[in-house]
Amino acid sequence: MSVHDHAPSVPGTGGAARKARGSRLTVLPTPEAVPVAADGPDTTLVPTALDSATPAALLAGEFTAARASRPLSVFDIMRVGIGPSSSHTVGPMRAGRSFAAELAGVLDASLRVGSGAHNLREGCTEPVARLTVDLFGSLGATGRGHATDRAVVMGLAGYEPETVPTEVCQGLVEQVRASGVLVVDGVAPVPFNADSDITFLPGRVLPYHPNALTITASCAAGGQILGRTYYSVGGGFVMDDVGEPGTPSIRALSAATTTEVHATPAPFPFSTGAALLAVCEREGLRVSDVVLANEVSARPEEEVRAYLDKLRDTMSSCIAAGLEADGVLPGGLGVRRRARALHERLTAQATGPMRAFAMADPLRGMDWVDLYALAVNEENAAGRRVVTAPTNGAAGIVPAVLAYYEGFIPGADDDGVHRFLLAATAVGALIKTNASIAGAEVGCQGEVGSASSMAAAGLAEALGGTPAQVENAAEIAMEHCLGLTCDPVGGLVQIPCIERNAVAAVKAINAARMALWGQGRHAVSLDTVIETMRQTGEDMLAKYKETSRGGLAVNVVEC
Repeated sequence: MSVHDHAPSVPGTGGAARKARGSRLTVLPTPEAVPVAADGPDTTLVPTALDSATPAALLAGEFTAARASRPLSVFDIMRVGIGPSSSHTVGPMRAGRSFAAELAGVLDASLRVGSGAHNLREGCTEPVARLTVDLFGSLGATGRGHATDRAVVMGLAGYEPETVPTEVCQGLVEQVRASGVLVVDGVAPVPFNADSDITFLPGRVLPYHPNALTITASCAAGGQILGRTYYSVGGGFVMDDVGEPGTPSIRALSAATTTEVHATPAPFPFSTGAALLAVCEREGLRVSDVVLANEVSARPEEEVRAYLDKLRDTMSSCIAAGLEADGVLPGGLGVRRRARALHERLTAQATGPMRAFAMADPLRGMDWVDLYALAVNEENAAGRRVVTAPTNGAAGIVPAVLAYYEGFIPGADDDGVHRFLLAATAVGALIKTNASIAGAEVGCQGEVGSASSMAAAGLAEALGGTPAQVENAAEIAMEHCLGLTCDPVGGLVQIPCIERNAVAAVKAINAARMALWGQGRHAVSLDTVIETMRQTGEDMLAKYKETSRGGLAVNVVEC
């Protein structure tokens, strides 16, 4: 069911660790915890970063910006997953699934990993007597509210964020608690106590990134069979600390863009906004043309366009589901869903086609944008299916602005939808390449700010903006999100996250309109504002970066 089935008739609508440097990541030291201040445990996160570390930027292909043969793809920047968090739910689920697959391979090959492990018979699973999960830094601080523990368990059981049934999300951990057994995908039932075998360690931060987890499989004698450390670096991207001497020890684990695709040079590579504008000027192309040309250099165009349609349809379905759902969101804050009631009120006041209705009250269109964003983020908070665009915490912004384009803009069509998503991808790739989209690294400016910037660029592109106007729209939206903190109350992606998406969606539309009234000339470039965002996030205290130890998280009384 399309989102527009819930609104007045609409004709023609379709269904930063460190800045990039010039070398690859060097071998990191063994991931020991970084201690916090001695005046007490778990008081302040102290993330560290090596000067040689690649930013969470390029994680899809292990290249620095200067050496990447192609920009990040729409298949990487926008992916289907489940709520409530891309870094704290989607990423850990992918890490758990990867660990299960590797563990199965270790057992099947009769390998022995680590000291004290028994010699394993081919296909034998008896030695796996215990699984433990350690959640460090931000994952430890807000992992309960973000369902990180549930996500790892689902991943170990073999589920993927793109396809896991929502009923599994709700019930699997309860089943494991009741039985004391976790059926690890490809292995066998393993004794597992979700309360004691998952440890939250918010005061310990590993060297590469504040979102880290370690999964360990042990034999009955206590020896390690397999242990892996993963970094969930935002947007569902996951890195694996392989610790192999002589090679980069951090590798991309879970990117939709395959190694083969990354090895295919793009016809129009760019890693800065200035480079993107130069390509557009030289080739006489729009921003979406450049991104599409890069995409189809490694994949059939039909596959790319089908994926864009899938993104739009998933976003639309998420809005529609949010408009139908009611009740209190999980987590204990007692936050009631509002989208359904607001939708009923807006629909009751509608007297004709949405565009004509908006003309009677020019600001009424913004009410619908608020509604769309609220609907998506309430679904996300409930752990339902969303599109990471570029993260789950900011998942409502791009869908809300895209729905505004389809519902309120005369002449909106599928080609415009595709151009919207492609231009949004360009901006998301630039931000991820040169800064970060992880709230645990740079605060909410990297999540909601990035999504607002992407949506502004997408709308400006779909409305026929020049490349300079599209870049300007993205810059305006991001500039006015600088300094935005990530301080979720109760560690839940609810307050202030849900309303913040609605405000940022309206901001994106305003930014696009401001840019389209001009000629694209402006004092602050997109590259400058992205770098400013990175620096601001680096300077931001850890308590404002997805740890729930500052801001609203400590000043709002949880009832």
